[in-house]
Amino acid sequence: MSRNRQGGSAFILKIAVTATNVPTAEEHCQRGLDLLAAGAPAEAAEAFRAAIAVESAQPGPAAPGPATPSPANIEAHHGLVRALRDAGRLEQSIGAALALTTLTPADPLAHTALSISLQAGGHVPEAEAATARARVLEWKLQLQPPPEKSLSTQDLEP
Repeated sequence: MSRNRQGGSAFILKIAVTATNVPTAEEHCQRGLDLLAAGAPAEAAEAFRAAIAVESAQPGPAAPGPATPSPANIEAHHGLVRALRDAGRLEQSIGAALALTTLTPADPLAHTALSISLQAGGHVPEAEAATARARVLEWKLQLQPPPEKSLSTQDLEP
């Protein structure tokens, strides 16, 4: 009986010391959004940084080539750019926006976020260049042909 009890105690101890209630990246992002809405951009920036750290710590699949960032990671980066800008940390916001454009180079919104941060920081020529890049990327997206849908036998019948 005491052996059974020790096994149960070990199980309870293992559960107690294992971090099972660690917030996910999505939860950190939501907290950051809530803090931004409440007018606490500095605290929001920390929540977005925590989301990025959680995403970065998760092991991803070992696929050749560059890793595709998760939507939560992209959202956290966008949130961080905005929170830093709202907190008046303009140079940090520019740095975060540059990291975002490196993470998602074909995303027009990333380049728009960079442009807004550059403009707020007084870097007008660089902001105009980032805006132009965002516009070109958006045009490229608009010019892409729609994805082909596969034809079924029902589509072929009149």
